[in-house]
Amino acid sequence: MATTPTPIPAPLLHYLLIQLLLLPYQQHILTLAAPGGGKWNLLLSNIGVSAMHMQLVNTDRVILFDRTDFGPSNISLPNNQCRNDPNDLTLKVDCTAHSVEYDVASNSIRPLNVLTDVWCSSGSAMPDGSLMQTGGFNDGDRNVRVYKPCSDDSCDWQEFDVALRQKRWYATNHILPDGRQIIVGGRGQFSYEFYPKKAGADQSYNLPFLSQTNDPRIENNLYPFVFLNTDGNLFIFANNRAILFDILMESWDLQGGANVTAEVLVCVAPKGSFTNANNGNFVRALNTCGRIRISDPNPQWVMETMPSARVMVTWCATKWQCTHHQRASSGTAGDIGRNPVLTPLIYRPNPIGLRFEAQNSSSIPRMYHSTAILLRDGRILVSGSNPMRTIISRVDFPTDLTMETFSPDYLDPRWYVRPVIVSPASHSKSDMDNSLLLISKLKAE
Repeated sequence: MATTPTPIPAPLLHYLLIQLLLLPYQQHILTLAAPGGGKWNLLLSNIGVSAMHMQLVNTDRVILFDRTDFGPSNISLPNNQCRNDPNDLTLKVDCTAHSVEYDVASNSIRPLNVLTDVWCSSGSAMPDGSLMQTGGFNDGDRNVRVYKPCSDDSCDWQEFDVALRQKRWYATNHILPDGRQIIVGGRGQFSYEFYPKKAGADQSYNLPFLSQTNDPRIENNLYPFVFLNTDGNLFIFANNRAILFDILMESWDLQGGANVTAEVLVCVAPKGSFTNANNGNFVRALNTCGRIRISDPNPQWVMETMPSARVMVTWCATKWQCTHHQRASSGTAGDIGRNPVLTPLIYRPNPIGLRFEAQNSSSIPRMYHSTAILLRDGRILVSGSNPMRTIISRVDFPTDLTMETFSPDYLDPRWYVRPVIVSPASHSKSDMDNSLLLISKLKAE
């Protein structure tokens, strides 16, 4: 007996028609050539300061600053201002700026006035969008500086003297769920404290982990890596060890955190590299990184291999991947890094062996005291490099005052090709019981 074909339900038919219309687009994506490897673009040849630190604020402007104790910068303070600091180690009266504001939209620089030495200070953004920078060197090691963004040119650094309990040089800051920042460690400091301070709670707290990871005279637990875990604990990495640190001294609202997986990627230097470099033996950097899922009940390290060795690593995290800023391939921080790495890396959460991808190289070495940050449009802003104490040009790695952007291959225009519905017109209506014919074409934006 003959059977009657079962009619295809209208919703399923609509779905199949849409998939059929999308087929040319899908084939186009599959046949795209390999990505272009990213593109470098020089924005400014001289921003006046070498970018030791950078931070994007909520007005789409970037705050940059460098140490104050290396002499004059290449940009003057506005309106004939001068910084009078009897404690400065180089210039007691300095009429140049050591911090600038970069306007992304206009590609312009405005000088700012930072009063005390921010050399290797630490900071983070506050809930209201302000940038808080703490500690530093010499006259700035216990100070707190706050930059509150504005829509005009009226905002500048505000400084609060001796606001910290301890000297904080090479410390690390992290924002907490209650809006305060925790400030961890620093050179010779095996403690932590909070800022802003609460009434009656001005003390610092001993953290034995920092003294346990300190090898005397080897400087290998400066700037400890600090990340807030999904359960409110802190992941702290220093030297070659890590802990999960319980600082839940009060109740914080961490809605939904238990269902979120958190992983940390750490790329460090070979043991003994600082001592070797000080003796003129510039040991090759490691080409490995450790990855650990800190939200697991029993976290374990998994090692990953980069295409090239590098030290002084900087990562910029996007939604699905990370971009690795170039640095040196031997030696260590300071003026004892060698063999610059000009090639950034893309790191994607793909299977092991397929995660790292080299991008196109820059022509500018970015050594000690350089940095990179992610802009809102997905580009990477890169600036700085000054291994020397002063602005010097006749050395292997001179002071660099340029600013450039790197557009990773995920911004390649070839990925912008997408289907556009030609017919029916926008906002057309259709019943689920009737057929609907969609006509589309490919459009490159």
